[in-house]
Amino acid sequence: MSNIGKPSVKFETLGCKLNFSETATLGKLLSESGYPTATADEVPGICVVNTCSVTELADKKGRQHIRSLIKRYPDALIIVTGCYAQLKPTTLAAIPGVHIVLGNEQKLDIVRYVDRWFAQHQPQVSVTPHNDIRRFSPSCECGDRTRYFLKVQDGCDYFCSYCTIPMARGRSRSGTIESLVAQAREVAAAGGKEIVITGVNIGDYGKNTGERFLDLIQALDGVEGIERYRISSLEPDLLTDEIIAFCARSRAFMPHFHIPLQSGSDEVLHLMRRHYDRSLFAEKIARIRQVMPDAFVGVDVMVGTRGETPECFEDSLQFIAGLDVQHLHVFPYSERPGTMALRIPYIVDQKTKQERVAQMMALSDEHERAFIERYVDTVRPVLMEQPHEGSAVMHGFTDNYIRVNVPHCARLVNKVVPVRLLKINPDLSVDAEVVAEETQQ
Repeated sequence: MSNIGKPSVKFETLGCKLNFSETATLGKLLSESGYPTATADEVPGICVVNTCSVTELADKKGRQHIRSLIKRYPDALIIVTGCYAQLKPTTLAAIPGVHIVLGNEQKLDIVRYVDRWFAQHQPQVSVTPHNDIRRFSPSCECGDRTRYFLKVQDGCDYFCSYCTIPMARGRSRSGTIESLVAQAREVAAAGGKEIVITGVNIGDYGKNTGERFLDLIQALDGVEGIERYRISSLEPDLLTDEIIAFCARSRAFMPHFHIPLQSGSDEVLHLMRRHYDRSLFAEKIARIRQVMPDAFVGVDVMVGTRGETPECFEDSLQFIAGLDVQHLHVFPYSERPGTMALRIPYIVDQKTKQERVAQMMALSDEHERAFIERYVDTVRPVLMEQPHEGSAVMHGFTDNYIRVNVPHCARLVNKVVPVRLLKINPDLSVDAEVVAEETQQ
């Protein structure tokens, strides 16, 4: 079909920052081929759902989103992709109203599948088995946000006992430093100020290119025009002292880390088949705090896993309570078909899981509030983000990842400005005021 009159596309993204980055790229690819992104009040002709499958709840949400779109837009072409599509393509293809199901290796070929649909009107299911996934599909987009998300790596070789990600994403593979630096330069040329480095296991970067993650961040730090980088997540055994030291002295890497711990119990870490123990994790936190005292450290924690006895949970809770970390991303364990964890006999009931989530979240709020209180009435640099339409306030993050609110001012969007932190809100955001506007970049 010609570009004239091509239908618009509505996107639904579930899951991680990597999915967000890839969805934004899908939007760009389709738009460049004449399929515009639908506006908020427009009836789309195409709906794309980029799914997550990290938990059973994620699968359920994926199905709910798909069915709600089919009900709301019965005449639209429905396309499902992402990790759930990779793992359960026949399940999704069997939902009445789903027309195209694409695995993770096929998602960036979406234009070809859409064009074929309008030429033939035949359902399509295309998924490469995870052992055969070899392609690295680049992605660097901001969508309708201010920060860009640069995908540097995909896949995982770790095979933790509870996780299906290696089956959903395939083996570890990366883009070259040369190609990734080129994408960062394109962001700078487009006026972007901040890039979040994303991937599945980015500390494993470079297995297929012969390069190192340290080499990559050193090269990215040299890209003129990019004022801020954040690293989305680094496994503790791959977060080397050299990486920490470089970030501390770098030009543009922010004092902000996100490190998956999963459990503070060595017994549970062993059952999870993680690649470290809690003493190594504590060493990494201490090292960060030594060279970057203002750093914000977020931590992934899973509770209620098979084998997490009450004693193991209490051990984990006490260990984490003693860490100088600022935020816990807490989620309950979810049974995943085909994982080794199903062989572990001790099962935690759902009610106990939720109680443990609540305890960890209370600890998280306590740590985060104590950290933020240190910076009330101080001035920190903030990248101001595009506000929601009609909002009287705009938001941004300090260099050390404190979320602030300031009165809406259009000229501040996408600028790094100094703000004074004034008052902590119940949601742990901070009301702030812009200072020294004449020094804005």
